[in-house]
Amino acid sequence: MTSKIIGVGNYIPPETITNLFFDKHNFINKSGESLKESNAIIASKLKDITGIEERRYASNDQVTSDLGFIAAQAAIKNSGIDPETLDYIIFAHNFGDVRFGTVQSDAVPSLASRVKHLLKIKNNFCVAYDVLFGCPGWIEGVIQANAFIKSGIAKRCLVIGAETLSRVVDIHDRDSMIYADGAGAAILEVTNDDMGVKSHVSASFTLNEKDYLYFGKSYNNEKCPDTKYIKMEGRKIYEFALSNVPLAMKKCLDESGYSVSQLDKIIIHQANEKMDEAIVKRFYQLYDTPMPEHIMPMVIQKLGNSSVATIPSLLTMILQDELDAHEINDGDVVLFASVGAGMNVNAFVYKF
Repeated sequence: MTSKIIGVGNYIPPETITNLFFDKHNFINKSGESLKESNAIIASKLKDITGIEERRYASNDQVTSDLGFIAAQAAIKNSGIDPETLDYIIFAHNFGDVRFGTVQSDAVPSLASRVKHLLKIKNNFCVAYDVLFGCPGWIEGVIQANAFIKSGIAKRCLVIGAETLSRVVDIHDRDSMIYADGAGAAILEVTNDDMGVKSHVSASFTLNEKDYLYFGKSYNNEKCPDTKYIKMEGRKIYEFALSNVPLAMKKCLDESGYSVSQLDKIIIHQANEKMDEAIVKRFYQLYDTPMPEHIMPMVIQKLGNSSVATIPSLLTMILQDELDAHEINDGDVVLFASVGAGMNVNAFVYKF
């Protein structure tokens, strides 16, 4: 017995933010000094490294739970289920609801509770809770839902990943250009078929790596002395990811019983195009085999990095035939993987 995905949905916010949006920003470094390069050059280098040309921002009247609700509605419609039959709603995010123009996070009640309320679910035994696990939060939610289902605690779970990172970025930090908003969701159901979750792995590296991603002060101490924003040690994260994510992916695949030649797709957190390519190449090097073409779909170029939303959003796009050159068919074996704040790494193998 395991769990299978019976419905998916996403919400891609309507506002497209191109790199030109940042042309008038005053980017400064940790020491408070203005960067010497022009913003056009900074944006060009960002595109070369991350692949990001544009990203999506939520409308000013939306918050993270709103995005998650829309994605959840889409997943429910796609599955054809009655939402009253859900046993769990698991909502992965990291910053709660941050309203436009404010800096305060609101996560009480939980975002999962807010979505359950918006879905008008009357069943009190549908349990709603949140997961804070960095960018790998949605995968961790799937792993938890699968555990509930395999143990007999649940038969059907809704797992949401949503974030509005545009509300927690330091406008004086060039890394703010990476982040985006979005939401994705999936419904998992008990199955005795051959499809479904085949293996999974999770790890938290906290001894030396805890603060590679953190909430820190603005680089502009004069204008923003007390407010904190998402910050990262980019080089350290890159080196960490290349060292640890391929090994976790290999461990997960080996435990699934499938060989690397049987993999049809790798859906990886859309964090950085070059980093993701390097991770997947190194993963295949562990098997002494070259990385196949079209194994790794990427949408970061147009959608940016929306944290927990990247993987379920991308999965939905593939399953709904919205990506050229990428499809998932019955019987395909797919490896999902992510890395993010914590520092957390996780993965699962799934047969469609």
